[in-house]
This record gives sequence, structure tokens and C-alpha cells, in this order.
Amino acid sequence: MTKNLKSFSLLFFFIILMSAPLLAQETAPNDSWRLFFKFSIIVGGAIITIATAVGAFCQAKAISSACESISRNPGGAPTIRFIVIFGLVLIETLVIYALLITFIVFMVKWRGSI
Repeated sequence: MTKNLKSFSLLFFFIILMSAPLLAQETAPNDSWRLFFKFSIIVGGAIITIATAVGAFCQAKAISSACESISRNPGGAPTIRFIVIFGLVLIETLVIYALLITFIVFMVKWRGSI
């Protein structure tokens, strides 16, 4: 197994493990809105998990490429450093947007006007 496949399978296992109590609860016939609430919690958790994992991978790749570029061309270090910091800011902004979407998904009133 490759390293990425192992980490993704471990991530998938923990997502299933954490969502098991939500899926084990029974719903009353007139409370079908709770099913949507359970799925919104699972989707919100999946959104933030995937966004964080992909953001961390992209940041690590950017930093390692920048270090390699600076070691090959020390004269261009200020320019490379500026571009890397700007790229890291954009990557982190995407993760923060995913966090906001997760909060929105968590805060939806599924029952209606109550």
C-alpha cells in the first residue's frame, strides 16, 4: 500500500468511527427532519476534514518547493519568499472559507420556523 492510501484509509476509518453514534440513533416517524440534521453534521465534518487535509498538503508542498528554489538560487530568495507567503495566505483563506461553510451547515434550522 502506498503512503497516501494508508493515510486516506485511516482518515476514512476515523470518519466512520466518529459518525457511528449519529447513525445509531433512531428517529420517530414524525421527526424526519432529524435525519437531515444528522447528515448535515456528517457533511460539515467531512467538509472541514477534507479542506484541512488538502490545505495542509498544499502548504507543505509549497514550503518544500520554496526551500528547494531558494537553495538553488539564493539571489532570488526575497522574491521567492514573497510569492510563497502570498500563496500560503491564499491556501489558508480557502481553509477558513471551508470552516465558515461548515458553521453555516451546522447552524441551519432544519425544523423550519421554530
